[in-house]
Amino acid sequence: MHNFDSATFILSTEMIISASSGDPIAITKVVKHYQGYIVSLSLRNSYEDGMKSSVYCDEFIRRSLESKLIEKIITFDVNR
Repeated sequence: MHNFDSATFILSTEMIISASSGDPIAITKVVKHYQGYIVSLSLRNSYEDGMKSSVYCDEFIRRSLESKLIEKIITFDVNR
């Protein structure tokens, strides 16, 4: 049996249609599918005394990206 993470799978058409019609479970699954990409876009460097010391996830940016994704999912027109 293969171990695949969620990033290797493509979202099904049914999932996209359900999410765009407002199904909260489908929306959650779509957001979870893109979670790794959202986190990677939210990573920031923390500097102390001019030296790079650590990398952290900026929660404000992460939540903003999730909110924008949810907004676009709901307004997505599957018939265009």
